[in-house]
Amino acid sequence: MTLNVRAAIVSLLLLFVILVIWEALNQAPAATTALSEYELLMGGADQQARVPPPSKIIGHAYDELSRPFYDAGPNDKGIGIQLAYSLYRVLTGYLAAAIVAIPLGFIIGMSPLMHKALNPFIQVLRPISPLAWMPLALFVIKDSEQSAIFVIFICSIWPMLINTAFGVATVRADWVNVAKTHELSQLMTAFSVILPAAAPTILTGMRISIGIAWLVIVAAEMLVGGTGIGYYVWNEWNNLDLNSVIFSILMIGIVGMLLDLALSGVSRLIQYEE
Repeated sequence: MTLNVRAAIVSLLLLFVILVIWEALNQAPAATTALSEYELLMGGADQQARVPPPSKIIGHAYDELSRPFYDAGPNDKGIGIQLAYSLYRVLTGYLAAAIVAIPLGFIIGMSPLMHKALNPFIQVLRPISPLAWMPLALFVIKDSEQSAIFVIFICSIWPMLINTAFGVATVRADWVNVAKTHELSQLMTAFSVILPAAAPTILTGMRISIGIAWLVIVAAEMLVGGTGIGYYVWNEWNNLDLNSVIFSILMIGIVGMLLDLALSGVSRLIQYEE
């Protein structure tokens, strides 16, 4: 039995134990059955408010996933539609950041002068919380969706930029010298020597960026509202529907895992032995 199979078995056993304990702890006493959902959530007379058990959440998930793309109005859209809006914003901002960060990272990594000139700007801007840019973006852009995309762009650019610059700067000097002996231009050297050598580090930065972008879009959509998985979570909390809240949290985690796995798969394709 391989390590992966054994790890999968252990993971499933842990999940089963957690669900059993969760279900057992959430079997409300008969005395609480007369309380309304609102009273339970607000901690009614007997302070019996509880997180819904897995059985209810699984049933709710089945209902939601059986019709993920229904559209019954501005505040009543299926989970598939909400996730599609969020993924569109994330991927748009993320790809825009990649278009800027990777070429700029090459310039910084290949030029000590540009590294010293741009590093102060990077060190000042990088620690700023992406959500701190939201009020300014809303004021300048005057569009909530474009503002959310801008925030994703800002949060995605730094890991890609820094990792690209680091990967390019740490390419072995003898490889670059071989390119010089063959009289390759700087552009050809960048594409034929430096890019393949720095690719694993660049993909690591891209992998970090997509995780941060997916984290930030949830908070951004809670602020701007309208559509998206972040808005969905906040709207269902306002509706006091904890089944939907927990279901949406799980969907956020699953989609984030799939995004990470996609980039992880690309990273494995470009790994090489020195």
